[in-house]
Amino acid sequence: MARDGWFRRRFDDFWFRSLIGPAAVDNAVQGCDAEAREQWKRDLENRKRHTREQRERRRAEREARRGSGMF
Repeated sequence: MARDGWFRRRFDDFWFRSLIGPAAVDNAVQGCDAEAREQWKRDLENRKRHTREQRERRRAEREARRGSGMF
């Protein structure tokens, strides 16, 4: 089985998160090599993006309920 983009994005990120731990830790990547810092930054941005998308989805659902007269 070839390691396509989907597989790499999902499982490399999963593997990385299992090693480095939570994204919001002060000085979590001090002393790491440049590749690890870049992966940490990408992971943090992915988590922030997911949170933004979820927040926007919930906001849209609330507005749709308000518009239809349901609370």
